[in-house]
Amino acid sequence: MREIRWGIIGCGDVTELKSGPAFNKVAGFKLEMVMRRDAAKAEDYARRHKVPRWTSDADQLIRDSGIDAVYIATPPSSHRDYALRVAAAGKPAYVEKPMAMSQAECLEMAEAFEKAGLPLFTAYYRRSLPRFETVRQWIAEGRIGTPRHIHWSFSRPARADGRDASPDNWRVDPAIAGGGYFADMACHGLDLFIHHLGDVEEVAGVASNQQKLYAAEDSVSASWRHTSGVTGSGFWNFASHTASDHVVLHGDKGRIDYSVFGDVPLKLASDSGEETLAVPHPVNIQHSHIENIRRHLAGEGHHPALGREGAKASAMMDRILGAYYG
Repeated sequence: MREIRWGIIGCGDVTELKSGPAFNKVAGFKLEMVMRRDAAKAEDYARRHKVPRWTSDADQLIRDSGIDAVYIATPPSSHRDYALRVAAAGKPAYVEKPMAMSQAECLEMAEAFEKAGLPLFTAYYRRSLPRFETVRQWIAEGRIGTPRHIHWSFSRPARADGRDASPDNWRVDPAIAGGGYFADMACHGLDLFIHHLGDVEEVAGVASNQQKLYAAEDSVSASWRHTSGVTGSGFWNFASHTASDHVVLHGDKGRIDYSVFGDVPLKLASDSGEETLAVPHPVNIQHSHIENIRRHLAGEGHHPALGREGAKASAMMDRILGAYYG
């Protein structure tokens, strides 16, 4: 496979360590150009990361003949627009999560790339992390028997520095993020559960704004059922006293405990005993996922988070947050 030259639209925080450097670490990939609306910040990012070119014009990057594929790392409200432009330019794209503002936007994006005969990759990178591949393997091997129920409890205090209520905090602006911290963070776990346990056929939820620091929801609870028959439940609260991130997958012969975001060991308990396994994340947490993009483009495998897969977590969040946003 010839070298694939990448461009990034929106070189903000997520690209500093989680993703950006990995494009130069994956064999056959090169980070060639970055774009940010603030030209000074785009130039600074390019200088610090040794990227050859930068621009403040997204269309210039998308149309550039020296760019083969585009990573869209902007807030969700612009994902659809940029993705459709990249599809029209005849280039593959990698888009950050949540994939878009709604399931409908996600499916529109996926269809545009399918019609163009191009892949659309989504940044649900936990599907590629060794830690969660281990969980999937334990399930497939029947280590806990037949999965019955999965529960995720997530909470954290409101930020003491006042950042939650800051006007420039786009993550709690529903017009930009599609919701609040729930939309920004819970999509990772919901997508992972779909990957491990299959599609979801029924979901319901309630959401409220308990702390009134911003317009978005800050407390959410939900229940769902996978087509496999596994049931699920969860709650997410962003104004609690303590921080918690705990998933427990119950089977009829055991259970698996883990964290979606925390770097803690996996725990498996069954009639055969208990097992604890530490599986470290890569330095650039999206590295494995981006390596899977390379394998897909080279015809060496199938990427686990293509466009229509990314739409599934958005479909769940649409239903869970539907009543809150009307």
